[in-house]
Amino acid sequence: MNRVTKLLNIEYPILEGGMAWVGTAKLAAAVSEAGGLGTIGAGSMTPEILKEAIKKIKTLTNKTFAVNIILVNPYADQLVEIAKNENVPVVIFGAGNPGKYISSLKEKNIKVLAVVSSENLAKRLEKAGVDAIIGEGMECGGHIGDVTTMVLIPKLVDVLNIPVIAAGGIADLRGMKAVVELGAEGIQMGTRFIATPECEAHENYKKIILKAGIRDAIVTGAAIGHPARVIKTKFAKKIKQLEASSPEEAEEMLIGSLRKAFIDGDLENGSFMAGQSAGLINEIKSVKDIIDEFGKEFEKMLIEKDVKK
Repeated sequence: MNRVTKLLNIEYPILEGGMAWVGTAKLAAAVSEAGGLGTIGAGSMTPEILKEAIKKIKTLTNKTFAVNIILVNPYADQLVEIAKNENVPVVIFGAGNPGKYISSLKEKNIKVLAVVSSENLAKRLEKAGVDAIIGEGMECGGHIGDVTTMVLIPKLVDVLNIPVIAAGGIADLRGMKAVVELGAEGIQMGTRFIATPECEAHENYKKIILKAGIRDAIVTGAAIGHPARVIKTKFAKKIKQLEASSPEEAEEMLIGSLRKAFIDGDLENGSFMAGQSAGLINEIKSVKDIIDEFGKEFEKMLIEKDVKK
């Protein structure tokens, strides 16, 4: 055990990233059942949909799970209230400063984590009372910052006293070992969990990840203020072209594109969010196999560190 497993009451310090659409109750439950922290991705959810997802996950697992709330979601206030009312064990915030929510969540004994891409926000949030920080490098899928995991994690470890969890670019044991050496006490993976039987994404989504090279996860939306890493498709390339010439049209085309990728596998109109680690993934593996592989290796590393002491 380490600080992350104790804090979250999980077997292994392995978190599922809070992926909009992809982070369903079914996938989250599978991660939690396997010993990690499954996360419902509420990024695109309305309050009603989140409530249903929480009810569903409680029928699938009695283990700790999280809800990820993106602060750019217009329903963020209501989503936080639902998390409190439903006694969600862990809330993970992203895309902003969740300072105003922290004390009321902690009053309900809910653990609060936050995804950051800079040390300044991390320090402010530690003072505000968050329990742990997830440092997410720009290699990640979805909405990104502009600092790499390799630089971000050691900086966060240097300036924080609370646990640091590494995210962005991790899809195999080498990546996990690297961030642990940098001082991370846990990892968060998103893209790796898409390529699993338990993920409910369309088969085209999984196939496109298996085929991807390390340069096939490109950034769209930067020119319109919403940089997001997606797999390179005709649609993604069109968005990049429109950003420069017609940003309004690009923004309009992006509406609903995540749903089209996840539900329909629509290669012409869908945004297939994924990190650069897609280029390291070449097979479908069960959630249990992934968690077992990473978890056992993590335990081995902890034992080796203790022996060295």
